[in-house]
Amino acid sequence: MTEPTQPAAGAVPARMREPRLWQALLPLVALFAMLAASVYVFSDNSSYGGNQIALLLAGGIAAVIGLRNGLRWADIQDAIVHGVAISTNAILILLAVGALIGTWILSGAVPTLIHYGLLLLHPSYFYPAACLVCALVALSIGSSWTVAGTLGVALMGVAHGLGLDPAITAGAIISGAYFGDKMSPLSDTTNLAPAAAGSELFAHIRHMGWTTLPSIALALAGFTIIGLGADVPVADAAFGDLSAELAKRFAMGPHLLLPLLVVFVLAMRRFPAYPTILIGALLGGVFAIVFQPDVTAALSPRQDLPRPFVLVAGAWQALIGGFSAESGNAAVDKLLNRGGMSSMLNTVWLIVCAMSFGAIMEKAGLLERLIRSVLRVARSTGSLIVATLATSFGTNVLAADQYLAIVLPGRIYRSEYEKRGLAPVNLSRALEDAGTITSPLVPWNTCGAYMAATLGVATLDYLPYALFNLINPVLAGILAYAGFKILRIGISGEVATHRTP
Repeated sequence: MTEPTQPAAGAVPARMREPRLWQALLPLVALFAMLAASVYVFSDNSSYGGNQIALLLAGGIAAVIGLRNGLRWADIQDAIVHGVAISTNAILILLAVGALIGTWILSGAVPTLIHYGLLLLHPSYFYPAACLVCALVALSIGSSWTVAGTLGVALMGVAHGLGLDPAITAGAIISGAYFGDKMSPLSDTTNLAPAAAGSELFAHIRHMGWTTLPSIALALAGFTIIGLGADVPVADAAFGDLSAELAKRFAMGPHLLLPLLVVFVLAMRRFPAYPTILIGALLGGVFAIVFQPDVTAALSPRQDLPRPFVLVAGAWQALIGGFSAESGNAAVDKLLNRGGMSSMLNTVWLIVCAMSFGAIMEKAGLLERLIRSVLRVARSTGSLIVATLATSFGTNVLAADQYLAIVLPGRIYRSEYEKRGLAPVNLSRALEDAGTITSPLVPWNTCGAYMAATLGVATLDYLPYALFNLINPVLAGILAYAGFKILRIGISGEVATHRTP
């Protein structure tokens, strides 16, 4: 996961008129209408420009409403600049992951992982195994993005080799990665949620267990059922002997996994995500030059240079445009020809447009107006928690950033939880149950865009199979209405379990 940065302040200037509810709803309705039109017109290619235009036009509508209510264009422009600045770290990580994919394929690290995965994993239990492995690694390092960009890429390759569904595989990877990220004390969102709600970190993690552990158990059961029921031809002729095909192209061995180990060690030591992944990408380039010299030289755009320069140019090309080669095997080419910073530029475009829309909505006071309307109908404890879940998910949709989906509802609902005598862990748990978990389910959210670009599967394709991410917020809402494990602050300040429908 990317590192937390302070979101733009959503305070409405004193000179500005209070926005009406219909004004707050208009950009949202327009956005959904234009996104639907984009999908209808461009189909699977809607994320290659259609969605970006929809976000910018909806942001324009929000800006006009803000101007009409007394907001200055300078305020809107500053909000856009600050909103895009928030996503800068995510964009840099995204570009670094593109470079990492390119050099790790070129160095033989990804082919080696695919080779071992094909030997160890069987289609009948591949989906739950992929979910569990990603969960354990993410729990140890606290980063769903790092897990998806490293193990996730390799597992997608194994799935291709076994003839498994890439959408289900991506759903399993994301489910495990987000479980581990959510429950790890090393995760930025796990630290951000209790900070926004005013709870203590480990009390927050313990309280999340009541919704999170049953959710991952149900998800693993679901992936097991899917795997056992899948009719998968293990030796599909279209893929042939993938391991043998990879062995013809690359020198393979466990020593090529050292860059992966370096990335995980740096992540566990809380080294910042961007330099960690960039170091992994550069180390992959060095390994490519040392251990795959012929493959690296073939990728070079200049064959007329001295041999050392040809090798450097080949590794450099992998950083820029990823790995590319024609093997004569269409399945292998489809599996390996990917990566590079340039492959992430369309996703960067989507993130910039989405963050601009979210920044205008917040600066114009439209997000806060929507949330206050929701708060008026949240009379019971259960409805208040469900309103928090819905608001966090809605902020992921509107503001396109998981940190805003945690901080903004936390800032607005915190006093209401205190007023009703509810312990802060109820709020922090709800913020994570929806704010963290639903972020990869929104195509234009930074997390959804990242996962789609990294795993090579469209967000709406893997969404039905991100079982943990779908189950967790629903289960949290059900338990809230049932009054299960709702904690209250007693008169003496002690926290006690209270069952309130």
